[in-house]
Amino acid sequence: MPVLLASIAFRYYTTLVAERRNAPDALTLTRALSKQLNGFLTENIAYFRQFDRIVIYYDNGQVELTKLLAALFGAALSNVEFRNVRSADYKLFQAADMVCTLELARFKAAQNTLSRSELFFFISPRELNRKYLRHLARKRFPG
Repeated sequence: MPVLLASIAFRYYTTLVAERRNAPDALTLTRALSKQLNGFLTENIAYFRQFDRIVIYYDNGQVELTKLLAALFGAALSNVEFRNVRSADYKLFQAADMVCTLELARFKAAQNTLSRSELFFFISPRELNRKYLRHLARKRFPG
């Protein structure tokens, strides 16, 4: 199962994927996500620096991700605030959760591992792409 991290920046998003089955332990998984997130921040640092304030809402669901976000965003940007969030309280957080769910479905469809319930909901990988993923792709972070 991949770990997905979505970043919603106004109208853009990006996801990072690290498969647990390819990581023998939490440190290896964290290292893989760290490399991806650091690369993303490095490539897009000018975009993020144009804002007076960057606010990261996170539910502290996974300790490794909490530390990773704090370390990398804190090192790359001086104007970062972290806020604990309950998903029911913020629509943007719910939207990020939906993006992660759809990106996970994209990943699983590419691996041909969609579950029976996912196939029931999406009907087929083709319909998943046509009804959801194609539209979502327009919102991907440029670059």
